[in-house]
Amino acid sequence: MSKLMNKHSYEVHSDNVEPLTILSPEGEVVNPDLMPELSDEQLKELMYRMVFTRTWDERAVNLGRQGRLGFYAPVSGQEASMIGSEYALNKEDFICPAYRDMPQIVWHGLPLYQAFLYSRGHQHGGQIPEGVNVLMPQIIIGAQILHATGVAMAFKKRGEKRVAITYTGDGGSSEGDFYEGLNFAGAYKLPAIYVVQNNGYAITTPYSKQTAAQSIAHKALAAGIKGVQVDGMDVLAVVKAVSEAAERGRNGEGATLIELLTYRFRPHSLSDDTTKYRTKDEESEWTQKDPIIRFGKYLDKKGLWTEEDTARVKEEAKAAVNDAIKKAEATEKMTVGGLIDSMFENTPAHLEEQKADF
Repeated sequence: MSKLMNKHSYEVHSDNVEPLTILSPEGEVVNPDLMPELSDEQLKELMYRMVFTRTWDERAVNLGRQGRLGFYAPVSGQEASMIGSEYALNKEDFICPAYRDMPQIVWHGLPLYQAFLYSRGHQHGGQIPEGVNVLMPQIIIGAQILHATGVAMAFKKRGEKRVAITYTGDGGSSEGDFYEGLNFAGAYKLPAIYVVQNNGYAITTPYSKQTAAQSIAHKALAAGIKGVQVDGMDVLAVVKAVSEAAERGRNGEGATLIELLTYRFRPHSLSDDTTKYRTKDEESEWTQKDPIIRFGKYLDKKGLWTEEDTARVKEEAKAAVNDAIKKAEATEKMTVGGLIDSMFENTPAHLEEQKADF
């Protein structure tokens, strides 16, 4: 290992990279020098959000199967990567999400019932409240990369100490938008963070067929930006990596590409069948790294979390989800005229004619 790699082995400098890990699967601290500075209350808040999100996800899957939600992308297993990355941001920072990234934008301020409205295809699901610094989730694979690059460029031109963060999966890293966004960010030294949640599959396509690169993090080298690889099942490692990336962006040091090695326990979507392309042995191996169990063991050793705490949060989450779906279902139904009016300050004449037909 080179001298350059000794200090931060998770940073991409050569052909070798070791994922940043702080907690072992048994909840032991293996890299104390890299621990993020978090109080006991902040540690408990991270756990609260992870348990809440897992419970919300389980309930949302059931709502989707009942026909009460439209398209829904499960997230269980990715709580550390999602919750940890958002927690490392300031509320002034901007999130440009993909369709699976509902947890990040809800914890950043989007009301849960609006997340459900988005899933149901209702226009109000995309009407972001004032002061909530997120875009509506992007359904086109990779398009959010360009959005974040543009937002970051605006922050730089205005001289604002803010960063834009965006997310994609390992499949999204093969899109042209991915390379264009990274190249632009490198050329203009933008305050952007590009997170790739590498869960091993782009729907059914395994990572081994996605790229010949040694890692997705290595792709930062060609763009001239910092690249790091992180154990995405370790919430403390995620907080550490994203905090550092955000600080670099605010200080004018440029963009960062973060590859989070994670695993989604549920299917890609409610129409997916993982038994056709994943083995039980593989799933069992990753289950041993469950981010909630892992972090829970660490907190238990510190006397900060109990099974009673988990049970309490689950009940709170179930109640919140029930309230949110009821509010979403009670929202006034969309009309064609209302949809057209919401798109324009002054509706064009030809669309006024279309409204009249309805």
